[in-house]
Amino acid sequence: MSADPSSPTAPRPRNAEATRAAILASAREAFARSGYDGAGVREIAAGAGVTAMLVNRYFGSKEKLFAEVCADAMRKPVILSEANLAATDFPEAFAKALVEVTAPGATPLDGFLILLHSASSPKAAEIGRAWIGQGHQAVLEQAIGGPLARERAAVALALVAGLQVMRQMMEIEALAGAKPADLAAILTPMVRTLFAPEPAKGG
Repeated sequence: MSADPSSPTAPRPRNAEATRAAILASAREAFARSGYDGAGVREIAAGAGVTAMLVNRYFGSKEKLFAEVCADAMRKPVILSEANLAATDFPEAFAKALVEVTAPGATPLDGFLILLHSASSPKAAEIGRAWIGQGHQAVLEQAIGGPLARERAAVALALVAGLQVMRQMMEIEALAGAKPADLAAILTPMVRTLFAPEPAKGG
């Protein structure tokens, strides 16, 4: 005799999409907090309310799960949002967004924390490089175009990472205590130079 679906002891049908989303959300939190090496599959499974076996069934391996997390973290960019990319003055919009994102006391972007805390792992670093190249690097490179677009885009991303570390995480006083408008005024011409179609040549 089959179990009564209304019975509290009857097994509930699993929603595959919801389960996958729960695992992904738990993994993003765990990787952002502990990095690739520090976050375990059992910890991720517990955060999603499932078993480690189910995590592997949905994602195949920890490496594949990490790659999915990296891709998920880059789906909704803040600095490289569609609105900023379409702004009349993209360099100014980029600079202002960077200042806002790195505000002292604000929670750092989890995508940045994931990559930062996982950088010591060769495998995670390899996966992270691939997704940066396919994600933010590719978007920014296409947006600015011109000579050395690849290198200029990479320098701009390094500027983003550096400000996140020094202003938001270490809270260097000269940056953390500065007025946002002043920082934006300093950054805008720097970003404008990086994004210029014809970068200035050295003497």
